[in-house]
Amino acid sequence: MDRKVVIIPTYNEKENIEAIIRKVFSLEGEYHILVIDDGSPDGTAAIVKSMAEEFPERLHIIERSGKQGLGTAYITGFKWSLEHGYDFIFEMDADFSHNPDDLPRLHEACAECGGVAVGSRYCDGISVVNWPIGRILMSYYASKYVRFILGMKVHDCTAGFKCYSRRCLEAIDLDDIQMKGYGFQIEMKYTAYKLGFKVAEVPIIFVNRKLGTSKMSSGIFGEAFWGVIKLRFRKFHRKGQ
Repeated sequence: MDRKVVIIPTYNEKENIEAIIRKVFSLEGEYHILVIDDGSPDGTAAIVKSMAEEFPERLHIIERSGKQGLGTAYITGFKWSLEHGYDFIFEMDADFSHNPDDLPRLHEACAECGGVAVGSRYCDGISVVNWPIGRILMSYYASKYVRFILGMKVHDCTAGFKCYSRRCLEAIDLDDIQMKGYGFQIEMKYTAYKLGFKVAEVPIIFVNRKLGTSKMSSGIFGEAFWGVIKLRFRKFHRKGQ
């Protein structure tokens, strides 16, 4: 059986973390979870560590000091997952904006394409619930901008609900990934694409969080805007080459 791990970065997610963990563990297919907590002052890490006693083989946590950025959290998680022998590595938010029931569909698509499967909000129209219209338009046209600049045929370039094959992550020099905010999502997809891996899109419905607060900021979008232009002119090589 494929070994699968879901990486969940957290910062102040005490309202959501127990429910999301229990939901993932209720799915068929033996999913494991790695929580990367950036020093949440609300006690998120304590909740996870308490639950790890209930799920000692399946629930893991890495605690970091302070907010160090979404990208660095995932890079830490990717390296840990490769070291621990996982075949498929997922990215997922803690706040139920990504439906855990879609994990098996992402796994199936990733196993079929051999590269990256993206839970896409825009490959089948616009599938976003409870977002302000301004944020929907900003996100939708950000993906249009990325497609135009990079020529990557992906509808949801900023999506953060994904599944990577082990082979794909092993080919990427994770230490060379430069963007730390949501631009990280673009950079990872484009790097996989430039290294010859397929990027499959699986239509999902994205639902805005009900509990906790969003971590989005204008600085995150600024990094992504200029970072995409730099990506267009970067050369890509498989790790070790």
